[in-house]
Amino acid sequence: MTATSATAVRTQARTGGPKDGPNVLEHLAGWTLVVVLAMLVSQVGLL
Repeated sequence: MTATSATAVRTQARTGGPKDGPNVLEHLAGWTLVVVLAMLVSQVGLL
């Protein structure tokens, strides 16, 4: 492996695959969206 290929491997962009750990902010934003949608649905009477 040459020095340039080793650098290229190290600088590849992360794709958000399963190797990335859980992101607390993403989980919090997702559950907040679920709660807001549930409140909206119940207030409008769609359920």
